[in-house]
This record gives sequence, C-alpha cells and structure tokens, in this order.
Amino acid sequence: MAKKIVMENLPVKAPATRAIWTGRVISMLCIAFLLFDAIGKIVRESHSIKGSAELGWLEQSVQGIGITLLVCTILYSIPRTAVLGAVLVTAYLGGAVAIMARVSAPFIFPVVFGVLVWAGLFLREPRVRRIFPLNR
Repeated sequence: MAKKIVMENLPVKAPATRAIWTGRVISMLCIAFLLFDAIGKIVRESHSIKGSAELGWLEQSVQGIGITLLVCTILYSIPRTAVLGAVLVTAYLGGAVAIMARVSAPFIFPVVFGVLVWAGLFLREPRVRRIFPLNR
C-alpha cells in the first residue's frame, strides 16, 4: 500500500534572516518593475503603447493587459496571496515569452524575471520551501 505524503509534516528549516531580507529585496524590485509596467500600460504611456504595438498588440488591448498585470502584481505583493500572485505573474510572463517568440524577439528577460519572482518568494516564504524543498 502506498504511503500518503502530508505536506504539513515535512520538516522545513526556518529561513535565516539574511535569506528573508534578500527575498524581500528581490520581491520588492520585481514588484516595482511590474507596477511600473502595469501603470504605464493603464495610463497608455506612449512608450508602452509603441512597444506593445511592435509586438502585435492593438492599442485598445494594452490597457486591459495593464490591469491584468496590476491585479497579478497586487496579489504577489500581499503575503497571504503571494503564491497565487506568483503563479499568475508566471502565467503573464509565459504569455510574454510566447508573444516575443512569435515575433522572433529575444525572450530571455521574461524568463529570468519569472525566476526572480519565484526566487524572491522562495527566500521569504516558508510555504514555498515546503512545496519545493531544496536539500544540500
């Protein structure tokens, strides 16, 4: 008979203060960039509209994309909903990778940015350490 694994009982080492603060700083930098991008799209800033048009987006679609990014970012910035926010930001960035690949643009930035979003969360959030245990 197979054993059931219960996540609550898995031992998770409490993160060190340095790790928590490093995670917070990484997360804050990610949040700042995401907010800048979302607000630029929402207020229809000319560079956001131009960049989105170059990727094939219609001008009237950009504001909705910005609102979507803003909601995902807010969820990521709230500790109780940070994991959901990280999943949604990852989905958003996956769409960015797909769009950039479609127009043959380099897509390393959204990939690295997605890794940073999860790295910041991993360092500051013990629940994520239970899901993705990294052993030495």
